[in-house]
Amino acid sequence: MLIAEQRADELRKQLQVDCENISQQTQESIIKWLLGKDLERYETLAPNQSAIAKQAIEYRYRILRHRYLGVGPERAYKNLMTRLGSLVMLRNKIKTWVALSRDRQRAVVDVLQEVIQELLQSDRYLQEQIGWIRECTEDPRLRNALLLTSTEEYCMRPIRNQPLLLYRFVNYLRRTQRGGITQVPTGDLVRLVSEEIVPEEAENPVSLLDNQAIAQYIENQEWEEKQAARLAVKKEFEAYLATNIDSLASEWLKLYLQGRSQEEIACALNKPIKEIYRLREKISYHAIKVFAPKIQPELVSTWLETSLKEHRLGLTPSQWQEYWDSLTPQQRRLLDKLTTGKTLEDVAQDLNLKTNQVMGEWIKLYLAAQEKRNA
Repeated sequence: MLIAEQRADELRKQLQVDCENISQQTQESIIKWLLGKDLERYETLAPNQSAIAKQAIEYRYRILRHRYLGVGPERAYKNLMTRLGSLVMLRNKIKTWVALSRDRQRAVVDVLQEVIQELLQSDRYLQEQIGWIRECTEDPRLRNALLLTSTEEYCMRPIRNQPLLLYRFVNYLRRTQRGGITQVPTGDLVRLVSEEIVPEEAENPVSLLDNQAIAQYIENQEWEEKQAARLAVKKEFEAYLATNIDSLASEWLKLYLQGRSQEEIACALNKPIKEIYRLREKISYHAIKVFAPKIQPELVSTWLETSLKEHRLGLTPSQWQEYWDSLTPQQRRLLDKLTTGKTLEDVAQDLNLKTNQVMGEWIKLYLAAQEKRNA
């Protein structure tokens, strides 16, 4: 049996268990969409690439089933906005931009829906997905669900340890805005693919599925390579947490990397929220002090939203200023060099120190920031 056929058989069994109420035709459309156009490529993948491809299918399937399949168009759209709006860095960037613009009354979701609309109309990968979804099914509700899933998965792809949507948002502002956010429509849902959705001012339904796919997605290989690296680090860190803290810490990481809030994690693990916050700090300590320096410090700290470069060690602007003022000149130089992306070895060479000296100083600086966060 070909690998693609094996994948299809596995998905068919999974759908029969998870979604027994949907028709066989709908199940086959979902399987076709999940596997993609090029079925022969599965035969040529190396074992690690095959594992990543399988993980990508499972990831998309989970998104579809948990948030969009069998859900009405408006509710499904709101699920997408809620998911994307939960991205802390993106939300903060949008709020900052709105605060500096002429129109300061816009909400995060107003800006998000404008960015998503622009993506659906011009992004090459999403245009390709639109064409492929059209080939997979004629059911407008299923088309809606599949495109919402594709949009979420695409927007959440990690590029340089940040969601792709963050970069698309910045590029969007550079291209379209003049003097602030003044063009975002109020109270108007993003027009997706369902032909049930008709703008009040238009005579005909809007269907973005009528657009022709204009290019092959050029970032697939880069994305799969990054996913392979992240998967390896994730598994190793989960094992480390289970061994050196306990299994609860490993479960916390799995839920956290799914985008769950601390409140949701507390509910899922049936633990008090204070215990979950303490657990997060304990994991963060181990990540920085022991695990991260040996593997990928920036990747791990970005997961925990305590990275130096993107999150200023998790400190608020006022906390960061107080923290910075308390440092010695050499400590500031060390942080400046780490912020540029230099390794501990490079920093040690620049400062004429031993690597273990820089490591020790960095750990002290991180723990001091953690103490300030918890003050």
